[in-house]
Amino acid sequence: MYPYFRLAKEILKFRKAPRLGIFDTHVSTHICWPWDIDPWRELNNGRTLTLYDLGRVPLGLRAGLHEVVRRNGWGMAIAGNSLRYRKRVTVFQRVTIHSRCIGWDHRFIYIEQSMWRGADCTSHMLARSAFTSKQGIVPPGKVLAAMGLSPESPALPGWVQDWIDADAGRPWPPER
Repeated sequence: MYPYFRLAKEILKFRKAPRLGIFDTHVSTHICWPWDIDPWRELNNGRTLTLYDLGRVPLGLRAGLHEVVRRNGWGMAIAGNSLRYRKRVTVFQRVTIHSRCIGWDHRFIYIEQSMWRGADCTSHMLARSAFTSKQGIVPPGKVLAAMGLSPESPALPGWVQDWIDADAGRPWPPER
């Protein structure tokens, strides 16, 4: 089950936090609870994605994205991600998540997130998010313009562009 109470806690916790610029970093702290672990007694890979949600939602709120999305009747959806795991997170360990926007292209906004246990990075994720409407995908530049910001993105880092290019060559739908 999705951790709605944890999400509500994060939203309440940061509702009056200072606004963030579109490229600023949101930092949040979380605990790996017994219901977050897998049979190997470490943070479940699916729950890792959910904890990253708990970092991304307040980032959007603090940056003002949610206001513009709601005002225009748009939605937001994760359209893909790449996640690299490097260190175990076990029950009752505290982790800190850093979440930030790194830019956008004509279809998606790209969010970089990392999870830390002390000085050790346990995982790192690149996510792309789409703004949606009844007509389909809303170009991120239009969303940023609605926020009063420049619709032009800075150049995406090379490793992000490489991921975009590699994913574009991936067949869809996949073979059965």
